[in-house]
Amino acid sequence: MLERIVSDTRERLAELRPSAAELQARASEMPPPPDFRAALSAPGLSVIAEVKRRSPSRGSLAADLDPVLQSKRYAEGGASAISVLTEPSHFGGSNADLEAVRNSVSVPTLRKDFTLDPVQIWEAKAIGAGAVLLIVAILDDDTLAALHAEASLAGLAALVEVHSEEEAERALAIGAEIIGVNNRDLSTFETDLATAERIAPLIAGVAVKVGESGIHTAPDARRMAAAGYDAVLVGESLVRSQDPSALIRQLRGVT
Repeated sequence: MLERIVSDTRERLAELRPSAAELQARASEMPPPPDFRAALSAPGLSVIAEVKRRSPSRGSLAADLDPVLQSKRYAEGGASAISVLTEPSHFGGSNADLEAVRNSVSVPTLRKDFTLDPVQIWEAKAIGAGAVLLIVAILDDDTLAALHAEASLAGLAALVEVHSEEEAERALAIGAEIIGVNNRDLSTFETDLATAERIAPLIAGVAVKVGESGIHTAPDARRMAAAGYDAVLVGESLVRSQDPSALIRQLRGVT
């Protein structure tokens, strides 16, 4: 599945690259985005709340999701940042979703996509993102380092996502200041919070540590906080919740 998503992303890239100069010009005109790293560094456990219609592993989650209404509910609950899926083929996202969220709330936005090329970083800046996702599993060392540097050049934070100890070491090698540990096994798509707990000691010195996937309840968040994580990224349970604001407050109340 991951290979298919990356392949589809490369097809989108072929259409995007001719617009590189235009995107960089648009990005240069954007005001500085809210500080993603600072937002996640506040006392207590921060919540990155995700706008997500569907996923390859779970199918449709919220087909009729209104990104503006959802993001306002997230902000009301105290979300520190909002992650917006922009990948269209497998997650039902779009750049328009992120732009709508950016124009509706004041918290930082993370562009959640499969970043393979610098042009996507400038595209993210042009649509108002404050951070981009870099997935170590789909990038070689040189590309990972180059994209991390490009994000910094663009004035964006980079959430560097890892799934294993080996990937964590690679993230540390490029000087990643924000590392997310994804609890989802990419081969089975099953989640296990023990993954983040196991990797936590390796990244103890990183400025911001984020636990991702498999976090649905306050006890789940408590496990991530106890393991030393500064934030959790929560998607499925929030888009399925009847009261996402209340759920975020429950997660944030964990110390």
